[in-house]
Amino acid sequence: MILHQASKALFYALADSPRLQHLASRYGARKPDRLARRLIAGEAVDDAIGAARRLAADGRLSTLRLLGQPAVTMADADTATRARLSFIEAMTAAGIDRHISLTLTELGLMVDRATAVDNLRRVLDGAGARDMSVCIDMEGSSFTQVTHDVFETMWQQGYRNVGIAVQSALPRSRADVERLNRLGARVRLVKGAYKEPKGVAYQDPRQVDAAFVELMQQLLTGGTYPAIATHDPAMIAATRAFAANRGTKPDGFEFQMFYGVGRARQQALVSEGFRVRVYVPCGREWFQYLMRQMGDRTANIGFVIRGIVGKV
Repeated sequence: MILHQASKALFYALADSPRLQHLASRYGARKPDRLARRLIAGEAVDDAIGAARRLAADGRLSTLRLLGQPAVTMADADTATRARLSFIEAMTAAGIDRHISLTLTELGLMVDRATAVDNLRRVLDGAGARDMSVCIDMEGSSFTQVTHDVFETMWQQGYRNVGIAVQSALPRSRADVERLNRLGARVRLVKGAYKEPKGVAYQDPRQVDAAFVELMQQLLTGGTYPAIATHDPAMIAATRAFAANRGTKPDGFEFQMFYGVGRARQQALVSEGFRVRVYVPCGREWFQYLMRQMGDRTANIGFVIRGIVGKV
């Protein structure tokens, strides 16, 4: 556990390095043999569309995420919103699985809440017109409450093509899931990928796991087609066992996993009749995402080091 915490801290520090971000944006992930292409589809929208087609050929679903930095001006937020609307158009034209993920800070939440709400409404309108679903990813704990507030504003206004992620690392999530279940909202359950202070989040991974199992059971009991997002074999086994004991059919929920991670496990679940949706990120703003994924998975450190010395 100590090694994991140390490696996570290291990769999170790398993620926040302006110099490394500059180098990453300069050299990019355009070529298929680049290290970043292990966990992201590529920098172009067509890369993500191609990845989604390959996943569909193997019986897997997909949710596409156009990566981006938090908007710091109104113009940034508008540009990000237009980019996601264009992304939706490209996905529709390609005829791939119609599901995207995004964050509210990309749409201007740090600039002005009303602006972020308006921009999210634009995206939901564009997605809804094309029978597409949108999941709001959860960010750091400083944004948790406002993200739920914005989500519920959209829900109250009649939008039903929007879902939200909930983190088991946060003790508050039990009450959040109870409320979302009453609404009939779709929830993506994750452990949480942010380093949070004591009093806000569980610090012991065993507590995070225990909360994940409890929330999974809440969602399978009273949720609306929940997404159980995990690569942890223990969490997958717990989900399967609980679903079997309740008589929940495999099409009553889905597993979600990251692109490029646990491919054999994804395909094994599909072969057993479970639905698996793969989170497919793309875009030039990939560096922070990649470093956080490294920090959350010590098993990936080996291929990072091999990539650094040119052995990818």
